[in-house]
Amino acid sequence: MSLEALRNRLPEYAKDLKLNLGSLSTEPVLDQQKLAGTFVASAIASRNAEVIKAMVAEFGPKLSPEALTAAKAAAAIMGMNNVYYRFVHLVGGDYATLPAKLRMNVIGKPGVEKVDFELWSLAVSAINGCGMCMESHEKVVKHGGVSTEQVQAAVRIASVVHAVAGVLEAEDALAA
Repeated sequence: MSLEALRNRLPEYAKDLKLNLGSLSTEPVLDQQKLAGTFVASAIASRNAEVIKAMVAEFGPKLSPEALTAAKAAAAIMGMNNVYYRFVHLVGGDYATLPAKLRMNVIGKPGVEKVDFELWSLAVSAINGCGMCMESHEKVVKHGGVSTEQVQAAVRIASVVHAVAGVLEAEDALAA
């Protein structure tokens, strides 16, 4: 499925999502790798097969094989970390002093520029609602030279992709 076909699947009540999806696909403040990787990682984090297929078909060819793997890895590792660190943050207590004892090797060696991987991790963390992770990744990307506008663009992409996934799931549920 193409991005255009995905946009055409959105119902009239989601017209704003359709428009946002179109304009964000050419967001000028992000270079091609940051943009494409954010779409791919956000789609995977949104857990909708149709959205994942459309985003990988549209944006996968704009990434090197290593960058595509890294975008997928960002969604995978944050799927784990966001649950763990959200728990640590919300519950507090002694948990913050304990070692996580979770393997996270890909964060240290993602296969792409660290700042790109961190930006994708930030977008996924926004979808998954982990404040502790968002703060951590935002700090790293800003230190790495990513502007406030670029961070905002990545989170805007994440928010729209996630909303599109939700609408399509709702429509499929209503049609069943």
